[in-house]
Amino acid sequence: MTDPWIRLPIPHDWSAASRKSFIRLAGDLSSGLRADGRPEVEGSEVGASAACHVLYDLALQGWQVEARRDGVAVRPPQAERDVHREKDRVRRQELLKRDEQLSSESVRRFIADMERPREYLGSFVSIFSLMRDGEEMAGALTDLAKEAKDTPAAWRRAIDPYIQVATSGERCSFTGLRLIDIWRYFRHTWTNQYTSTPGRGLLLLMRDRAAPFHPVIGIAALSSAVVQIRERDEWIGWQSQAFLEELAQRPELRWARWILQRLDQGLEELHLDDLIEDGLYWPTLWDEPSDDAIRKLREEAGLRRRDHHRFTRRSDFKSVSGSADESVWRSRAESDLFRSKRCLALADLLQARHSLLHHLSPTPSRKGLTAALDDRDGRRAIAYVLRRAKAEAVGTEIADLTVCGAVAPYNAILGGKLVSMLAVSPSVIEIYRERYAEYASIIASSVAGRAVKRRSNLVYVGTTALYGSISSQYNRLRLPKSVLKGSKDVVFQELGRSRSFGTSHLSSDSVSALVRLAEQARVGVRVNSIFGEGVNPKMRKIREGFDLLGWPSDDLLQHRRQRIVYGVNLVQNLLPYLLGVDEVPQYAFRRNVAADIDRISDWWFDRWLNKRATKPEILESIRKHTVERPVQHGARVVMPQRFQTPEPTES
Repeated sequence: MTDPWIRLPIPHDWSAASRKSFIRLAGDLSSGLRADGRPEVEGSEVGASAACHVLYDLALQGWQVEARRDGVAVRPPQAERDVHREKDRVRRQELLKRDEQLSSESVRRFIADMERPREYLGSFVSIFSLMRDGEEMAGALTDLAKEAKDTPAAWRRAIDPYIQVATSGERCSFTGLRLIDIWRYFRHTWTNQYTSTPGRGLLLLMRDRAAPFHPVIGIAALSSAVVQIRERDEWIGWQSQAFLEELAQRPELRWARWILQRLDQGLEELHLDDLIEDGLYWPTLWDEPSDDAIRKLREEAGLRRRDHHRFTRRSDFKSVSGSADESVWRSRAESDLFRSKRCLALADLLQARHSLLHHLSPTPSRKGLTAALDDRDGRRAIAYVLRRAKAEAVGTEIADLTVCGAVAPYNAILGGKLVSMLAVSPSVIEIYRERYAEYASIIASSVAGRAVKRRSNLVYVGTTALYGSISSQYNRLRLPKSVLKGSKDVVFQELGRSRSFGTSHLSSDSVSALVRLAEQARVGVRVNSIFGEGVNPKMRKIREGFDLLGWPSDDLLQHRRQRIVYGVNLVQNLLPYLLGVDEVPQYAFRRNVAADIDRISDWWFDRWLNKRATKPEILESIRKHTVERPVQHGARVVMPQRFQTPEPTES
């Protein structure tokens, strides 16, 4: 049986004072004692400070701590058998990080400013103006209950949803508040901490035109998808082993052509002028790859990466947008970082082409594909082509629904299900396409030395439920094909449980201390936190910090809060389209269907609202939300107790 205790050795180079502080903290935590505030460490070691902060956070998250002769050991919390108790446990853990964020001075100022009354168009308004009054809403539902029983669309006189994209430059026409600030305020009412995601993103407000000021029903955010999610990747079918086995069973000609086409496309998207000038590449090399040329390219990649780590500063890399001109892309391409990337990519492309030429050239065929799959080097080359195609699609044509839910009082009538369905509606798919149709991919353009525009058809949306042990708003959620006049239902399909991996259980003090330890040590691979260096540079620094302490990062970065993983497939040819075999996505619904928001709302009225809007206990829970002074509303941000402030006045 595996020992559930994780040993945390004390580094030998710590001072006696630091060792003493760490052991004393471990003893206090093992006894159930809690210091008031973050732990103070005697001595000046950055490593000791990081260790104490991490240990303190683990104890706050319910980890057991045990002081031993040879160091300290910790034991992660076990999931509760009762699903409701497990939900409470996860909620308590998530609130620790969220309340830390709400306690920061900048966030407190933001919340106070949003709640402060100001005059706009002759009325005093604030964020409270965008919260639906519960008494008014309950009355509207009650008045329509009899009529809507036979005609669900009648509910639209009480709740009439529409979608608004939250951008920093636009303001609410009823309150004058910036739309992005409105979105941010309501996001702070979530149980977990709010963090922004780099890459593509779409912030959505679902609003209700049936009430004054068009209050907010809920919010959603579509963000660039996480590169690797085991449950998602297995379901899509682009895990290397499964893909190769499927290809071996059905070696179709289109896949043989696809392999060579992807290799040619990879070469076309590389800036080669300087490599040709320096004798590292020449045109005939593509048809006759040599081991010596590949070796020299890899050596050059290593040298340039080393120079990047030694000499490049973050300030040297100015941020760029997708609309930058060609001179910017060329300059970035010839920097040490992207020349290294280009050399390595070219070496890999040549290696793959070398392994496949005698199977698929000059004319690709099913027989040649079968032969390549029977050859170890051929299989490795095809897996490489697959990884390149997957990396391109993950960043452009699949997205994660990172935020999705209703705010009070709409959550009492399962408004979260409405928000979820609207977030994958044809209207949102079109908004996404239009926003990114002319957007140049930053990494691809920096490698090509020119603007490279990817396809922007959103064909898959993934999401997770915060609580992995209990029903969520995505359970049994589907849009029947009749709603959007489609060919199949749009389903939020449960794919499995996540691995519970990340830093959500560590405070900003712990994360900063680990990052500082990694940066000051100057050992291993230096990370400059420049976009393009690799996936999640901060996470790599955190791992390096744990490595410097001699602590097992894989164990300590598992926060033990599994989440249910869901996938929404919006097309009928998902894998062929994502990999570029099919040029056109075959959507499961009519993309130009008229009034799709109304159609989805009508389905929600009939399927969920009808059953809840007449229940006395539901109506009573709705009435409790009031925007009259003093405001008692579930859509208001609840500040940590020590930062709660008196009610603002209109004077």
